[in-house]
Amino acid sequence: MLSLLVAAALAMEPASLVLGGVTVTAEVASDPNSRAVGLMGRSGLAPDSGMLFVYPDEARRSFWMKNTPLPLSIAFINQAGRIVHITDMKPMSEDPVPSVHPTMYALEMAEGWFEDHSVKVGQPVAGLPGASRR
Repeated sequence: MLSLLVAAALAMEPASLVLGGVTVTAEVASDPNSRAVGLMGRSGLAPDSGMLFVYPDEARRSFWMKNTPLPLSIAFINQAGRIVHITDMKPMSEDPVPSVHPTMYALEMAEGWFEDHSVKVGQPVAGLPGASRR
């Protein structure tokens, strides 16, 4: 299991994203192993930092908080780089948190970050790897 965690950590590369005029530093989870591990076991996040999950296609996604003690908020983002759904997630919960709409990206931040920065559904996210600009 440790080798899976090490491999996942190595696959994550930081990305600089802009949401509502605020620059966010996000670790990128772009392969199945890094997406499976996500923020599990983390006890905190630096200010204006989070994790960006990147998928090869646009589809409905579902997340959970297994082994994740941090309270998080998640923004689901479509292929065009627009936020299509934002919701909070409960620490350690194994209940599914669906994207509601097809998405290609999901950005996890500290709980309340999107609300605190007036980031809302429909807003664009700049700096997404591979996002089409429609």
